[in-house]
Amino acid sequence: MAQPAPTPKTVFITGANGYIGSAVSRAFVRAGWQPYGLVRRPEAAGSLIAEEVIPIIGSISKDATFLDALFEHTKTVDVVVSCTEDIPFGAHYEALISQLRKLAETSNRNGVRPLVLFTSGCKDYGIMGVHGSPGLAPHTEESPLQPIKILIERAESSVRIFEHKGLFDAAVIRPTPVFGYDSSYYGLAFELATEAGRSKDGVLTLPFDFGTIVHGCHIDDCGEAYVALAVHEDRDVVAGQSFNISASRYDTLATIAKALEVEYGLKGVVSGPCEDDRVLSADVVLGYSQWVGSEKIRKLTGWSDKRMLLSENLHVYRLAYEEAAKRGHQGVLRVKARFDGVLAGSTI
Repeated sequence: MAQPAPTPKTVFITGANGYIGSAVSRAFVRAGWQPYGLVRRPEAAGSLIAEEVIPIIGSISKDATFLDALFEHTKTVDVVVSCTEDIPFGAHYEALISQLRKLAETSNRNGVRPLVLFTSGCKDYGIMGVHGSPGLAPHTEESPLQPIKILIERAESSVRIFEHKGLFDAAVIRPTPVFGYDSSYYGLAFELATEAGRSKDGVLTLPFDFGTIVHGCHIDDCGEAYVALAVHEDRDVVAGQSFNISASRYDTLATIAKALEVEYGLKGVVSGPCEDDRVLSADVVLGYSQWVGSEKIRKLTGWSDKRMLLSENLHVYRLAYEEAAKRGHQGVLRVKARFDGVLAGSTI
């Protein structure tokens, strides 16, 4: 007699159509889980359905009711992945944690203690010297948190996730900026290079040190890292820990500049003064020097990044981004909105 198929494990992803959340959702689908994704607007549900993710509509607030919709599908959740972000973050965290506690209480009553993978970011560690600086070493999970002012609340709130051991296990996840598909955090660089190619001198001027360490990770690799932690056989070695997600090697602004120069047929990508606000807003990725070590998650889970660096496959990443932009894909719009927030001083 044929054995019944095992019940798939469940994962609830907040910010499921965000640039990290969408990758995480796809990764859990590939791993055979049943993902439920929280999105704010009904019109965003279609993108989740297309990825075989069940959409849950709602916004995070202390009096939110979206859990009622989730509980119509399932009363237990094996893993929660938090991918939402807001500035200021403190109030957002308080609203989020109230919902996570309600979710965990229901899941526990039905026999499943959730693991919460709480997303913060590698910028919690702050900026470092450029490539070749004396004594340069990667930021690791043991590095002190030294975020810039706008990220202090996020950095401080993220580690408070460990205060709820009575209801759920938790780990803090700190990815580097991601690239790939529609969600490339480097899309602004592609757009600036396109504009430079149309200019009279064909030169792109960037007001940043070309030794800046630009450490990113392909969005697929990032999503797989979350799954690697979720499926680890020993929950006890994941819970209560922080994990960085980064590629095994980093680019520098010099290697990316050269790739942009070749790809767009520019006469040069040079370092120099520039007063263009859009160029200045690229500082958060092209001028923020940071080398991030991810040996901890590699040794624990066996996870490894597989995709080429941004500079090594920029042609393909550029085409994917431009195609997504042409279609008005939500991922492109989200990243654009994020950089608009940088210009307004409200996000990073």
